[in-house]
Amino acid sequence: MKLSSHRFRLLTSAPLLAALLLGMPAQAQGPGTGGPTPDPNSPTAVPLDGGASLLLLAGGALALRRLRRSTANEHPDDAG
Repeated sequence: MKLSSHRFRLLTSAPLLAALLLGMPAQAQGPGTGGPTPDPNSPTAVPLDGGASLLLLAGGALALRRLRRSTANEHPDDAG
């Protein structure tokens, strides 16, 4: 009797996934590892402006490009 490919994948991957997730407990480093300690009164500054501005600009350019292509495809005979 043949198993379907979906059932076979489930039966072979489920034990592997369970072994990976349950086999080793997660271990983190303690706070006293000798690194710099952050000042609780001054939070860490994260420069979001540069990357966010570039992403917004790229998204606008992509939207404009798609809009121009869709209007050009709707009316191909208007140029002549």
